[in-house]
Amino acid sequence: MTVDVLSAQDHISLAERWGAHDSVPFPVVLAQGEGAWVTDVEGRRHLDFHGGYSALNFGHGHPELVAAAKAQLDRMTLSTRAFHNDQYGPFCRELAELTGTEKVLFSNSGGEAVDTAVKIARKWAYQVKGVPDGAAEIIVAGANFHGRTTTIVSFSTQAAHRAGFGPFTPGFKVVPFGDTEALRSAITENTAAVLLEPIQGEAGVVVPPKGYLGEVRELCDDSDTLFVADEVQCGMARAGSTLALDHEGVRADMYTLGKSLSGGLLPLSAVIGRADVLGVITPGDHGSTFGGNPLACAVGRAAVRLLATGEFQARSRELGAHLHSRLAELDGVTEVRGRGLWAGVQLAEERVAGRRVTEELAGRGLLCKEAKGHLRIAPPLVVTHEEIDLGVDIIADVLG
Repeated sequence: MTVDVLSAQDHISLAERWGAHDSVPFPVVLAQGEGAWVTDVEGRRHLDFHGGYSALNFGHGHPELVAAAKAQLDRMTLSTRAFHNDQYGPFCRELAELTGTEKVLFSNSGGEAVDTAVKIARKWAYQVKGVPDGAAEIIVAGANFHGRTTTIVSFSTQAAHRAGFGPFTPGFKVVPFGDTEALRSAITENTAAVLLEPIQGEAGVVVPPKGYLGEVRELCDDSDTLFVADEVQCGMARAGSTLALDHEGVRADMYTLGKSLSGGLLPLSAVIGRADVLGVITPGDHGSTFGGNPLACAVGRAAVRLLATGEFQARSRELGAHLHSRLAELDGVTEVRGRGLWAGVQLAEERVAGRRVTEELAGRGLLCKEAKGHLRIAPPLVVTHEEIDLGVDIIADVLG
């Protein structure tokens, strides 16, 4: 078999010619990854401070995840939910036990999981809360990012995510993130759910005021409203605990998970939560050809085993504290936000925009991404103390 040997520019030209322009990638063509490092097609190594938007919490090519995938590939990849498979039930139980929840519904992408949670919340509102049919409302936070499906962009406050995609799905109210009184005022007898990211990633890794998430829980309890936590990015130990809400001692009625639920090996997401809430879904209400497939379940089970030891949660807390401390010392940095190994780095106003900084960083072998014009840093949780120092030193050189 002949293998084409293409240059980086050849790959970029092919993508530009034949691929839809859904993104503006950096001019780096990656070919291989291991741990916290990636190698491009020209043999240059780069330190990964991007982490696949938190999909690569366990690093590139974690041996236990790869082994689980290889073993399952030799057995079966797809059965659909028309039949049982021997990975599905055990994965449901293990994920529920890890997260302290009662029921699990698998899908593929994070956006699909959020759409599913919206459907569940609405049906729960009609069947359980008694909201008149078609009147259910869901409250979300401004500057949110929950995905890019038509329904999800309907409640986005980002103009670029909405332009050209209307008409939009009704039934959503937007309130400022972290504003308890605004939320209180928005809740009515028709409110089905409050849907929030415990930490807003695309907004710049924004942590809400202390106590806010507990107040959201209380408002939901007082109004018989569901609290839905979107932990697609901040869950799975990224913020230093299995679920980001754990920091506040708060429990949601439903959570959405994705990205690192499979360690970045393949698409896998889930809605998890209370049995009586997910229990409104009955056969035929919802489904996915690939949701809960045995390959994804086998890899997901391996990811759950890695989290069950607590090692990755501890690494995120301990190394995250070091990362935040180092970043806060840099000239030209005015604020460092986030939790665990997740940081939003606010650059001084007179500094160049985040995109230009990230392009310079990529040229020096450090990969990360901008958010709201500033830096967003999320290295794999397998990163070492020394690799964090190396990456921060590169940032210091670029900002200096």
